[in-house]
Amino acid sequence: MSPSETNSHVLWIYGTAQLIDWCQKAGWSYRIRLKGNLTLSHEGAEITTGEVATHIPNGVKGAELYGSGVKTNIGVLHEKGHKEPWIIAMDAAPSAYTALDYGMRWGIENMFSDFKSRGFGLMQSQIQKPDRMERLILIMSMALYWATSCGMFAETQAVVDGLKRGL
Repeated sequence: MSPSETNSHVLWIYGTAQLIDWCQKAGWSYRIRLKGNLTLSHEGAEITTGEVATHIPNGVKGAELYGSGVKTNIGVLHEKGHKEPWIIAMDAAPSAYTALDYGMRWGIENMFSDFKSRGFGLMQSQIQKPDRMERLILIMSMALYWATSCGMFAETQAVVDGLKRGL
């Protein structure tokens, strides 16, 4: 599958086996952060995600999540100055580089909080069907884009008007 044909999504919540299974079935490329206390089965042994971060910093391939039957790769990134490592479930081969993909969410983190609870209240919407949620998010995204564009235009216009008046 070429990069233009893949669906790549970065999620901003701690993951569950069900979420990872859903991403796999949907054919999504994913990077999902995991908590450090989750139990994995890997190569016939049980290990926690925190132990992976401590003892196998290059990550593991094909670990089963807490007896769920869902297998995924686990990447780890612990940068200097950060209290906790990122423990990331991913479909790609685990490495510090692929774990960094999770950081792409920072550019859109504020919009996520608007969608979840601060502004739009999607978490309280009780919408159960993904296609309906997708349409609602599309409409809200367009409305947010329009509102932001209007605000940016007004700011730009104020600067232009000020320059015309010699300010």
